[in-house]
Amino acid sequence: MNVLAGSALLVVAAVVGESFFPGRNAYHYGWFNAALIGLTIVAAAAGRRALTDARTPRSRVAVGAIVVGCALAGLAGAANGLFAPDDRTVVGAPGERTRVDDLGGTIDFPLVDAGDPRAASSFGVVVVLDRPGRRPLPIGQRGRNAGSFVVRSAPRQVVYVEARDPQGGRLTITQPSGSSFLSPVLMMQQNQTIAGLSLPFDSFAVPAMHRVVKAVLFSAAEASTLRGLAGGVPAPAVLFAVDDANDRPLPHAIAVARDGATVAAGGLSLQAIVLSYPAVDVMPVPAPLAVAFGALLVVAGLVAKGGKERDAGRS
Repeated sequence: MNVLAGSALLVVAAVVGESFFPGRNAYHYGWFNAALIGLTIVAAAAGRRALTDARTPRSRVAVGAIVVGCALAGLAGAANGLFAPDDRTVVGAPGERTRVDDLGGTIDFPLVDAGDPRAASSFGVVVVLDRPGRRPLPIGQRGRNAGSFVVRSAPRQVVYVEARDPQGGRLTITQPSGSSFLSPVLMMQQNQTIAGLSLPFDSFAVPAMHRVVKAVLFSAAEASTLRGLAGGVPAPAVLFAVDDANDRPLPHAIAVARDGATVAAGGLSLQAIVLSYPAVDVMPVPAPLAVAFGALLVVAGLVAKGGKERDAGRS
């Protein structure tokens, strides 16, 4: 019985761990799932021997509950590790509705207030999962269960940009290659290597001035090593490189702006505000009903078996 109980408890603990601590790469490794299946087989073999030794109906029911519960939990965990889709991060522009078929709905990303862009950095519950026939599910950093998936918001750095002409007039920004054409928020999903550093990179256009602007994001630590930005309070920075409409470099068209500062480059005044904006991690977990029912059967079987053994000891 000790082998049966130990194996069943290890299986349940591992699968419950997958449910409460999702997103670990180990859950998809072959050795993890082989160990889970192996422990389930050990529990089944030990349960068979325990059934042979059981002398009362109560003992047989208890052993059967442990074996069945262990099998349910173990198979749910192994199926998740072997067949569930990989973890993914859904990145959406402000105001975008992104369809996620695994979740059976769309993720609605919040707008950024042009008057106060930094309000988007107050990382409360701002992203919503909208599914037909169900209440909207707010997604926070602590994570929420959405069927066989856990969803949680994950902060990532994006850049809110503003462009003005030499007279100070505000100019429209477009993102021809972005997911949101008129959004002033650069999602920084590409990377560019500069001086051995792999840095987030994006671009936008200013049609009224026939300009294309590339933006490279430096973290606070990286920015502190740049010439002219050393000293003072550490802060992120954005390097702007302005080209003409044919992507040809312009003279005096490269400038680095601290977070919130405005710089002149290529006939434009450019301001960069670095924001913490939510993406959404989508992480598969074992089937919740199978895990819950399996764990309940194992615990109930162990309690019943333990009670029977205590009664036998007293007699």
